[in-house]
Amino acid sequence: MKGGQALQSFTAIGQVVDDEVYSFKMREDFIPYRRNIRYFPCRSVRIAGLLDKLSFTKGKVSWGYSFRFGQLEISQEDFIIIANEMLGEGWEEALPLS
Repeated sequence: MKGGQALQSFTAIGQVVDDEVYSFKMREDFIPYRRNIRYFPCRSVRIAGLLDKLSFTKGKVSWGYSFRFGQLEISQEDFIIIANEMLGEGWEEALPLS
């Protein structure tokens, strides 16, 4: 952004805690929708190291385009790959896949 270094990393991981969707006023002209999320302590992981492992980036030259829309549904297999990198071993106990 603004000609600086590319920041292409997964930086947060969490779990949706309820079914509530609500608007949240950030500016007078920007009122996005939100969900309540329980975030977990994690390490930042560069996407470049996972490009050939994730189904939504593997073999795609313009892999970053799908991230421009704010939300991206991924497969459980891709989530497990990302979670293993961000949370390390034993994360399944704190963040069950159900």
